[in-house]
Amino acid sequence: MVPVSNSLTRVADHRERVAGLLGPMPAGPLPIADCLGLALAEDLVAPVALPPFDNSAMDGYAVRAADVAATPVVLPVTDDIPAGRTALTPLGPGTAQRIMTGAPLPAGADAVVQVEWTDGGTGSVRVDRGVAEGANVRRAADDVAAGTTVLRAGTPLGPAQLGLAAALGFGALPVRRRPRVLVLSTGSELVAPGVPLEPGQIYESNGVMLAAAVREAGGEAELLRFVPDDVAVFHEAVGARLAGFDLLLTSGGVSAGAYEVVKDAFTGRGVEFTKVAMQPGGPQGAGRYLGVAVATLPGNPVSAQVSFEVFIRPALRASMGLPDAERPVVRARLSAPLTSPAGRTQFRRGKYDPVSGRVVTPVGGPGSHLLSALALSDCLIEVPEDVTELAAGADVAVRLLR
Repeated sequence: MVPVSNSLTRVADHRERVAGLLGPMPAGPLPIADCLGLALAEDLVAPVALPPFDNSAMDGYAVRAADVAATPVVLPVTDDIPAGRTALTPLGPGTAQRIMTGAPLPAGADAVVQVEWTDGGTGSVRVDRGVAEGANVRRAADDVAAGTTVLRAGTPLGPAQLGLAAALGFGALPVRRRPRVLVLSTGSELVAPGVPLEPGQIYESNGVMLAAAVREAGGEAELLRFVPDDVAVFHEAVGARLAGFDLLLTSGGVSAGAYEVVKDAFTGRGVEFTKVAMQPGGPQGAGRYLGVAVATLPGNPVSAQVSFEVFIRPALRASMGLPDAERPVVRARLSAPLTSPAGRTQFRRGKYDPVSGRVVTPVGGPGSHLLSALALSDCLIEVPEDVTELAAGADVAVRLLR
């Protein structure tokens, strides 16, 4: 086994440190339209039955089953019942009422004959086939009884869960709110996409990428861009925007060189910097500044995004109480050999094929600047810190990104 250097922090240790920055997000009512992807903070108890009344499962005619036992039979149609009708006339013996799907069943009726088994009459109707008692009727509370716990605390709210809550009359739901993240990209060399580049300049991409990653994880993100490599200006720009955020997420300015503005600005002010035993993404920082959690990521785009996946995404989702905070991890066979630096956990980009025998193919090299390879990947291949070579066909852990 290749040991990790005493000067390096293990991936698991830094994950624990970042996770500790964000506690559970506050819980409270949120309009149901804004709850997609959040987790219930309390059990959800049905205030009404579902369906709330006996109703028709078909377009047709409400009848007494005994009146249509011998067919064909002609019955007078005494009323029309569209969906949404609230005032109903009881059904008399030997009569029918035309009824639409979802409309309430009138008192006295015990079945519905679908319109296809009739002549579709309005003043009177000829019924050609009889039905049994209860046919085509949805009984009250057939789905949910009032007072039933329908969803447990911690349940992620997807379309089906929100549909159920809306059907039960909830206009707002008790949820843990989304973490609010201020995403900051530093670097005097950065310019906005669409602006002509001067020599030595590059287009800013990390902010867009990380803000999108925050939103995809379920959080809220705002972008603070183009803060120059000046400590005083950095403090002024960040301090003016930080109120109301749960996390400040930075990229760049944390390495060992000169003009590392994030490191210079936060050292001694509540943020600790370290070098994590991983590739890519070694330089990291975590702590608090002005009472707000801070996580600092490297500036190379692949390093920043891989660091987000390993450290930030799980912490954000856990803070929302979501049970699937971690990406799914599967085992797969390598399609090609890999090498990895001693004493570091390597995260290589790859394409996973679950159909052809769970095979994963590396995409691009290990370089932290190869953003196109990351864009073409759907997984991260995790090579443990004590492994330096893997042959084609080797069994590896694969973190699925999609």
